[in-house]
Amino acid sequence: MEEPIMLADTILLFDSYSSDSKRLHDSFRMSGCECSAVVLEENDFLPDEVMSVYDLFLGYYGEKGNSLGKPRFFNEVPVPDLWSINAGVGETDYGRITYQHEEKGRIYYLDSPKKYLVQAVDWFDRKGAVRFRDHYNRYGAVCARIVYDGQGREQGKTWFSAGGQEAIVLNCVTGDLIVNDGELIKFFRTKMDMMIYFFQRAGFEQKQIFYNSLAKPFLISNRLGSLSRSDVLFWQEGMSEAIPGNMQVILNGQAARTGRIMVQRRDSYNRLLELGADPDIVKRFGFVYDFKRKNGHQPQALICTNSERIEHCEELVQTFPQMHFHIAAVTLMSPKLMDMGKYENVSMYPGAGAEKLEELFQLCDYYFDINHWTEIVSAVYQAFLHDQLIFAFDETAHNRAYTADAHVYPAAEFDRMVSDVREVMEDRKQMERRLKMQREDAMAEEKDRYAEIIGSCV
Repeated sequence: MEEPIMLADTILLFDSYSSDSKRLHDSFRMSGCECSAVVLEENDFLPDEVMSVYDLFLGYYGEKGNSLGKPRFFNEVPVPDLWSINAGVGETDYGRITYQHEEKGRIYYLDSPKKYLVQAVDWFDRKGAVRFRDHYNRYGAVCARIVYDGQGREQGKTWFSAGGQEAIVLNCVTGDLIVNDGELIKFFRTKMDMMIYFFQRAGFEQKQIFYNSLAKPFLISNRLGSLSRSDVLFWQEGMSEAIPGNMQVILNGQAARTGRIMVQRRDSYNRLLELGADPDIVKRFGFVYDFKRKNGHQPQALICTNSERIEHCEELVQTFPQMHFHIAAVTLMSPKLMDMGKYENVSMYPGAGAEKLEELFQLCDYYFDINHWTEIVSAVYQAFLHDQLIFAFDETAHNRAYTADAHVYPAAEFDRMVSDVREVMEDRKQMERRLKMQREDAMAEEKDRYAEIIGSCV
């Protein structure tokens, strides 16, 4: 057992570090709430401020001599003398390790803006079959190894501590696990049993746990010792026709540690109340957002698109000659779309890069989510963070969570959109009122509210 990782008294426990998990984590951090984020999913490339459940046991890789402290580049994979490494540029999406024209291994890369960072390496026998796979982590260290039989079937997986010792061994055939905990050898039938042991060793029983899933995180909270029901479920999913069974356990007061449910979606909150959920247990509670700027009340509008089909675009441009429309795409534009540049109040940006897009988000105070097909560059979310007033059609809206319901119109009611846009252009108070409505519908919270909710749950 490595030296224990020191954890805050408040734990954020996630199945995976999804976008919703990150938003919740960011909300805690921006509110000044000290917390430790722990992820159950096996992920060797979590952000530095997030740890895997295995990190609780394997220790601090970043401080050990056999790690680089950063992801390993393809030519940093250790190989015997005279062996060669080819990055696979222009040939494959993996690197190749060879000796005298014989392939000895393959390097698989992390999906990252920085190219050729090593995620795993397969090693072959003389017959060309994979016999084991080394998993690399964000510190450039081999953190786990899978062993295969001659037919490519997984036989076992070993996790290594930050000091390089075998710490956990999984029998892939039976599912049994062996944990080397100092002088103790512990056996577990399931990964869940092992995780509970890790959490108990890390002192989770005395800590407050906030989680966002009724799957493993709820089960873990329920199996740990009682802490006066101070744990909290943050519900970030939709609702079906009935309340989920595990949520009903909480609502009935039968959960071992969980006493509150914070719902982070408008539709889910309203549906839970319709289904009879206790409003004293179920609360509507959103996120703290890192707004990039304040709306400047200027007649500058942005449209981001990967399609020439932009609903009522030309009519908008003709209706509001005093509004300048910036139409951006990350690819080339069709001649039909480029023809919009004939209007004096339109600027076209085909093949716009990240720097130009950020410039446009900083410049504009309106965003029209009116392009058909898919959204690009998370444009609606970025427009929201840049305090742009967002308008959309039912037929084109991409990310409804950040657009006020009152600002989404059927395409057939284009005149109603025009009326509302004209109103805010002529009256600053109406602009501020509608921006406030937009933030409220997106469930934006003040930083102090997070501190209050944590304090009220202790």
